[in-house]
Amino acid sequence: MSTEPETTEPGDGPEAEEAGTGSATAVEATASDARAASGADGSEAAAQQSEGQQSEGQQSEAQAELAAQRVERERIERRKAEKSAPIESGTKLSGTAADLLAAIRAVEGGEKPVATVFAAPEPAPDRAAPAPEPVRRPQPAPAATGPAAETVADVRRVLSDGGAPESLAPQVAAALGEGADTVLREDPWQLLRVTGVRPDQADGFARALLGAECAPDDERRGRAVTGWLLEQAAVAGHTALELSALTAALGRQAVPDPEAAVQDALAEGEALVFRDALDPGAPEPEDDEEERPVRVLVALERYALAEESLADGLARLMNSLAKDASEPWETAAAAASGGAAELARAVAGHGLVLHTGGEAARAEPAALLGAARSAGLRAFAATHTPDGSRRLAGGEGAVGTVADLLAGAAGPGRDADGALALDLLIVLDAPQLDVEGAAMLVEALPDGARLVLSGDPAALWSAGAGRVFADLLAARVCPQIASRTPDPGPLGELVSGIGAGELSQVEAPGKEVVIVPVRDAGEAVHRTVQLVADSVPRALGVPAEQTVVITPGHGGAAGTRALNTALKERLNPGPGRFGGFDPGDRVAYSPAPGRTVPGRVVDADADGLHLSCGGAPVVVPKERVEQSVRHGWALTAHQAVGGRWPAAVVVLPGDAVQSLSRPWVYTAFSRAERHLSVVHGVEQALPKAVAETLPKPRTTRLPLLLKTQVPAAD
Repeated sequence: MSTEPETTEPGDGPEAEEAGTGSATAVEATASDARAASGADGSEAAAQQSEGQQSEGQQSEAQAELAAQRVERERIERRKAEKSAPIESGTKLSGTAADLLAAIRAVEGGEKPVATVFAAPEPAPDRAAPAPEPVRRPQPAPAATGPAAETVADVRRVLSDGGAPESLAPQVAAALGEGADTVLREDPWQLLRVTGVRPDQADGFARALLGAECAPDDERRGRAVTGWLLEQAAVAGHTALELSALTAALGRQAVPDPEAAVQDALAEGEALVFRDALDPGAPEPEDDEEERPVRVLVALERYALAEESLADGLARLMNSLAKDASEPWETAAAAASGGAAELARAVAGHGLVLHTGGEAARAEPAALLGAARSAGLRAFAATHTPDGSRRLAGGEGAVGTVADLLAGAAGPGRDADGALALDLLIVLDAPQLDVEGAAMLVEALPDGARLVLSGDPAALWSAGAGRVFADLLAARVCPQIASRTPDPGPLGELVSGIGAGELSQVEAPGKEVVIVPVRDAGEAVHRTVQLVADSVPRALGVPAEQTVVITPGHGGAAGTRALNTALKERLNPGPGRFGGFDPGDRVAYSPAPGRTVPGRVVDADADGLHLSCGGAPVVVPKERVEQSVRHGWALTAHQAVGGRWPAAVVVLPGDAVQSLSRPWVYTAFSRAERHLSVVHGVEQALPKAVAETLPKPRTTRLPLLLKTQVPAAD
């Protein structure tokens, strides 16, 4: 029996078009597709989990960031516990749903431990007013310590007894905490908490440990598989699963009584259930016998709390200021012009404003930022990547990444109440916000602050769970300003057509767009190397280091692994003496799951691998290099989102047909600033994908939660 976890790549998230349809079948398909040779971005977002392998006294950037996020999440959960309104969105149920509800009520009656989300909370205290003169006091992230060596050793013995790879011991110890060995012996299916372990592998481990006591109907197995399916759904972008989809998936995982497994998981507090009215605005039925249509959703607590906290925070921002503009906002609106003036007027009277547009439209929030700061307002703009910050002109030091803002490495710091000392926060690349990151941002804003979310709705959705920007656009609870500034030139014309569902030929007198047909994957790799190393530099003057290669997946004959191997051999050959890397190698560094920062290898020593990422030095401890650094001449579209390069080579081998969709093509093609080469091996599948293949839906609760708290905008 082998329980070796799946091989993964750092920095990935689920491509929206590969993320599943909301059904459990799609969730399972997403997990299996990501393991396939084609290497689609699917389930690779959750790869880099084994923090805690640092030597004593060392703390990596990833650990610091994750620790800071845990602290912020704890603050969000404490705030959630103070809310006065109980969860209620729907009424009468029947059949399986009614049985499930009865089980939940039994839990509430004290038969089993009650999940905290069902408890009656205390009234929320009044929010303290911000300090008039906030002082920047960025707090260092608490040190993230790994599991004790003794705990890891004890877990290693249990894994050995069950025939599982002992190399999993640090991950298991980190996931299960102190006493992990005892927990694992008593419930071997807890091995599913380790990223990459599948139910069949956990079953083999359980049989080896439990012997005759191991049975398919073991309630421990049902609970663990329920949690695993919900985690797989989150990797695919869902914040919850419909009950029917979850029970169907449990049946396919050979759980004999799926309804009982879900009830048990709910009773133990490992998942939460919600009854959401399909039409929350409809009046209550007059007939007591008439049932109000509802959908029953099951979610992991972390995503349920984040989504509710996000909805509460957005409602607070929208309701915490008067609609009339104060003098500084009027001054900022008067100073702006064109599209920025329309945006500034909306921001003057509303706590939340959505702004949509392409690359050229970024000039409008940039102008708003400058006007607000000139009017004496505390304003800051946050982007998805350092390259996105570089491209936002006029920030004058008031621009940084979302991750740096939350970690205290950028921005104005916190006021006396712990909120960001801001009057206006502009978030660009907003489609890349997942529900947890968005909740932490919104929760950190003070009452009366304005929030602008700006982005391109045609691009790929976030790597993490949720589709925050798309949900807000659909909910229509705040002003939406659509930019009328088109992206210029042949590339802008091409990308705009793709966003509308048309792949049309464009006039490219300056060779802005070049199509390179290929017959097979081997030829695709050869032509790609030729383009990057010879053709593009010679014809356009764009050096190889300013050209990005984008391909649909990691595996396969023309995936990122094969392309990076060929590109390294041509552009920077070497023995890879630093864990497979040499000085000068282009790399993709993933400081946290779902985030990729392009960089270059500088050196290596006892401290680790030294990188230069966006001009900033980064040291990756040697024990984390394999997990968080990969060669970066070739990227997936999800790794490249948020960045732009002078030239882009998009590789479409024949085995990539199933990975193509309109958002994928739009995102990949729009990474190019001056030149786009398409290595084309999919024939008519490309225009068909652009015309017909939309992003697969994600199951979320945010639109409903907002509708119950905020009236629809005019």
